[in-house]
Amino acid sequence: MTTLLALDTATEACSVALLHDGKVLTHYEVIPRLHAQKLLPMIKNLLAEAGIGLSALDAIAFGRGPGAFTGVRIAIGVVQGLAFGLDRPVLPVSNLAALAQRAFREQGAAQVAAAIDARMDEVYWGCYHEVGGEMKLVGEEAVMPPEMAALPSAATGDWFGAGTGWGYAGRIALDVAGQDVKLLPHAQDLLTLGTFAWHRGEAIVADDAQPVYLRDKVATPKAR
Repeated sequence: MTTLLALDTATEACSVALLHDGKVLTHYEVIPRLHAQKLLPMIKNLLAEAGIGLSALDAIAFGRGPGAFTGVRIAIGVVQGLAFGLDRPVLPVSNLAALAQRAFREQGAAQVAAAIDARMDEVYWGCYHEVGGEMKLVGEEAVMPPEMAALPSAATGDWFGAGTGWGYAGRIALDVAGQDVKLLPHAQDLLTLGTFAWHRGEAIVADDAQPVYLRDKVATPKAR
């Protein structure tokens, strides 16, 4: 039976989740700026609760962004360190997808416009719909001013707005059936999405784990 670990530090929330023997264990805290100190102890405690060691893991899923640059780098560093040492593959998961998956899990929202506050007067934006229990991207993820946020061109039915980017709701000219501006990505939903990816054979070697900032021109300025 598959044993997967998921971890996320891309937003104010720091969370870990473990699938072992068909059971899911999670730990979730909103602890801005404490992720680097808290993440490894959280992983250690979760494994102890399950009664297993790191060597029992088949793969590690992680929030690959978009999100806070420092937070995403913490996740990448930890997951690569663990995966290299264990010689295990990794499963990159979009934080916007995880946000949509949480809205589906908690609110039953089958169509979600996920938005994370990107600072600098912009939002990270992605639209998702549910297929077989998995929230799938419709179109592309992007970073943009709130006024430019839009639903997919062929969108019909009710949509739910999830995430801190909806704090700009007055500037997002979209009619949604409901919204939760306080919703943050949770490792439990990364685990769900990572499990789907694992069964599709989408795991990659740790060397290939890369952050997705969307705002690449800020994170890695290109040479002229």
